[in-house]
This record gives sequence, structure tokens and C-alpha cells, in this order.
Amino acid sequence: MLTALRRYQEPLAASIAVLLCVFGVISLQVPRLNQLNTRKTLTKEALIRETEAEKVRLNLLRQLPSFGFDNLIANWVFLNFLQYFGDDEVRPQTGYSLSPEYFEIILDRDPRFLQAYLFLSSSTSLYAGMPERAIALMNRNLKLLSPTVPQKSYYIWRYKGIDELLFLGDSTAAQQSFTTAARWASVYADEESKQVAAISQKTAEFLSRNPKSKSAQVGAWTMVLSNPVDAATRDLAIRRIQALGGEVSISPEGVVQVKPPKED
Repeated sequence: MLTALRRYQEPLAASIAVLLCVFGVISLQVPRLNQLNTRKTLTKEALIRETEAEKVRLNLLRQLPSFGFDNLIANWVFLNFLQYFGDDEVRPQTGYSLSPEYFEIILDRDPRFLQAYLFLSSSTSLYAGMPERAIALMNRNLKLLSPTVPQKSYYIWRYKGIDELLFLGDSTAAQQSFTTAARWASVYADEESKQVAAISQKTAEFLSRNPKSKSAQVGAWTMVLSNPVDAATRDLAIRRIQALGGEVSISPEGVVQVKPPKED
């Protein structure tokens, strides 16, 4: 009888703990939902205070026990990030400085979340102006991954190489990242992976011969264009390609073609 009671109590205790965890998360989220209704009337100072409050909330989330629901928390925080990142009315006033705070939680909980690395690169390196932070997060989590875990994880090395080349100007680190991306992509037999392996290897070779290669930089911006990015990032990439001497043409169907510049 006592054994049976214990067997019943253990899952019950676990369930209660999970419910408390969920209640804690919901209670943190409700004020944010209420704020959405009054945001249009807030002053810039009030928006900055709201950003500070969000930072405190993220710190609490970072310390929240998962009870085995790490992936669920990662997904939930990622949705919160999308709401934050996509708030076009507020972000120009307060900036994107919280972007890496979201990804500290997301990738801590789920380092295999492949799609998150793309948003980490664009939001933290490009918008928040913190490429060192984005690269440090990628480096930390790449140690936990392999060519097949998660599937097509070679993209993370490409994102890292792009950030190193375009935002840090570190062509040596970028060369190593693209070389690794090519090696990891070569594990796969599908056409997409073969193309990634070939392009990554070609970029690495460009950089080995000419660390300041304009073609390599144009290639990196072209990689940015090939990802699902917003209009502002797309326009920036096109302007940077043109500034480097590349030519960009867009078909009536919206297909972008890039002609690299001639090297000096």
C-alpha cells in the first residue's frame, strides 16, 4: 500500500511542479500582453523602462527550472523574440539590444535549434551591432553539435563565417568557418548540401588567396540575401554588394542575381 502511494505521489509532485512552472511563465507574460494595448501612447522614456522590465523578465526566465521541458521553453522564448524583433513601431526608438538575451535562453535550452542561429546572426550582429556576442554564442554551442546533429548544422558555420567576415573583418576566422561548413556539408548527398559545400569551399579558397577579397565579401552578402530576411536587411545587402562593385539584378518574379566584382 505504501509503495503504491509513493508511486502515485511522485508523478503527482512532478505534475504540480510543472504546473507551477507554467503559472510562473504565464504570470510573467500577462503584463507584456497588457502593455501591447497601451504601447501607442507610451513616451520614449516609458518604452525604455519597458525594455528594462523585459530584460529583468528574461533574466528570470534564464533561471527558471525546466522540469524536462527545455525545448518547449526554447520555442516559447523564440516566439517572444519574434514579437520583440518584429515590433517596428518600438525597435527604432529602443534598439535591438535585447536580441542576444533571448538567444542566451533559447540556445541554452536547445542548442540544436537550427533556425534560431539564423535569427541570432541577423538580429544580434546586424541590428544590435554585437557580432562578437553572436559569434561567442555560436562558438559555445557548436562544441555540442556535429555534422548531423542537428540535420544540416553546417549552416551554423556559414552564419558564423558571414559574421566574422562582414562585421568583424576577421578573414582568417571566416576562412576556417567556411572550410568547416564545407566539410560538414560534404557529409550529405542531397543537392542543396552539395551546393553549400562547393560554395563554402570556394569562399574559403578566395579568402586564403586574398583575405580582403571583394568577391568573398559579395558572396557573403549574397548568402545573406539567399536567407529569408526582412526588406530592410535585403536592401542593405544589395547596397553593400553594389558598394563593393558587384552588380545586382532582380527579375519581375523577384529572383535576385548577383555578379561579383573584378578583383584588383
